[in-house]
Amino acid sequence: MNACRELYRSEQLPVFQNRMFLSPDEARNCIKGDVVLVQDMETGLIFNQAFKPELMQYDADYQNEQAVSPIFREHLNEITGIIKNHFHNHKLIEVGCGKGFFLEHLLAQGFEVTGLDPTYEGSNPNVIKEYFSPEVGLRANGIILRHVLEHVQDPVAFLSHIRDSNGGGGKIYIEVPCFDWICKRRAWFDIFYEHVNYFRISDFRRIFGRVYESGHTFGGQYLYVIADLSTIRKPKADGSDHFDFPPDFVNAVDRYACLIKEQRVEHGRQHHSIIWGGASKGVIFALFMQRAGAQVDFVVDINPAKQGKYLAATGLKVFSPEEMLSQAEPGSNIFVMNGNYLLEIRESTHNQFNYLTVDHESI
Repeated sequence: MNACRELYRSEQLPVFQNRMFLSPDEARNCIKGDVVLVQDMETGLIFNQAFKPELMQYDADYQNEQAVSPIFREHLNEITGIIKNHFHNHKLIEVGCGKGFFLEHLLAQGFEVTGLDPTYEGSNPNVIKEYFSPEVGLRANGIILRHVLEHVQDPVAFLSHIRDSNGGGGKIYIEVPCFDWICKRRAWFDIFYEHVNYFRISDFRRIFGRVYESGHTFGGQYLYVIADLSTIRKPKADGSDHFDFPPDFVNAVDRYACLIKEQRVEHGRQHHSIIWGGASKGVIFALFMQRAGAQVDFVVDINPAKQGKYLAATGLKVFSPEEMLSQAEPGSNIFVMNGNYLLEIRESTHNQFNYLTVDHESI
């Protein structure tokens, strides 16, 4: 085992932020695990050393579909443009296609694409409910790998397996959360158990001998690379790979907790605290607030599959926007988990609340 340097520690987080529960008790008693982020001194890669893959069993209660939002669909259109530039007239394979929304999107754009995912629940004949392996007998000019690699314990070995399953080559599009963005925005709510790895663009330039294009998307929250699969190699760290967390990375936890406590009753009126976004960011934000003794009144999500169910660890109920609007006091604080959706949220709530975009350090 290579020498590692510890960077960050957060204990007893839910192993699935996006698994929904039918009761508060079931949610509070969910399986939990520790996050101990380290940097491998030989490869420069950053990952959770405490990760236990045997805890990760995805099922139908796992809900992480973002495409219900028009803003996110705009993001999908943006990356489709990038893919068109590099994969025009290419046969494609999407590894880990999930519920198949992006695959359906690519098919509608005229791409010839096959998806692979053993957890797929739909009926599209273009999706094979298996892992990508040589035994599947598929090969393509292009591979799409969106928001999969951060979940894989050994990313270089996984990429090598994709290369071998694809006959030793091909071009790959990879999209993952951007660790530099997380640190710059002090986004402590973007570190959670499901994500084993935390990538920077420099990591991929060491993993691949040839990178055709790289950049950022979705307001900088995600990074992407397009690379030559045949050039995968074991990355080697150099002096520029040294990393330290910002010393004030989690300072906002206490600030937001104090704000919630102080503004519960103002000028004789009850003020509510509302989290908008019942996915990964909202789950971790709610948990840290609960541990700091700050009461959250509502969690809102526009995904119908989440509404009426309960968040992992805290057991907070997820409300529809309409349900929250019928009960919450105007002027209350809405903690917007993703600033990309701020205008969409303002419009849907008639601009009658105080909006705090937590990934922009609002206070």
